[in-house]
Amino acid sequence: MLLEKLKDHTLILASGSPRRKQFFEELGLPFEIRLKPVEEVYPKHLRGAEISDYLSKLKASPFHGTLNPKEILITSDTVVWHNDTSLAKAANAREAHEMISKLSGDWHEVITSVCFSTIGRQIIKNSITKVKFKNLTDAEIDYYITHFAPYDKAGAYGIQEWIGLIGIVEIQGSYTNVVGLPTQLVYETLLDMVG
Repeated sequence: MLLEKLKDHTLILASGSPRRKQFFEELGLPFEIRLKPVEEVYPKHLRGAEISDYLSKLKASPFHGTLNPKEILITSDTVVWHNDTSLAKAANAREAHEMISKLSGDWHEVITSVCFSTIGRQIIKNSITKVKFKNLTDAEIDYYITHFAPYDKAGAYGIQEWIGLIGIVEIQGSYTNVVGLPTQLVYETLLDMVG
């Protein structure tokens, strides 16, 4: 079991996301949260998983030189990729409406990259899930934005919220990845690292 193998290690989750924190709690893994700000800017030529890979590694950079030998730092980033475009977080209701309207009636990819850093090495893995929305009405989109204010989420939606319950027709891949952390991938990678 992973918990037994991790008993001499400290997991550090460098994320303020309540969803990622909840996943670690549900996995039953003891962890600390340590936050260090970083400007999330990436080269414009990057596409899809290249963006989330780059940003997950970038989020680990402020911790270089600060980790102890038995610490494992976990940083991650999620990208919503649609029609060769990354949909980031919406700044306001208008942007959120525009983003969700683009996703309406179509497939998109949710890509989460996870970077595992120790003193001696760094591993970056990603998970890609395909998601399809039904044709959403303006009233449905407006209701969701008004009642859930999804401004902290890539693509301006949370699959676990009302819009996911009424709007998602099909999903191919990891569900937890769409919520914000591919838990199975995290579990298996940690097992490999400490096994």
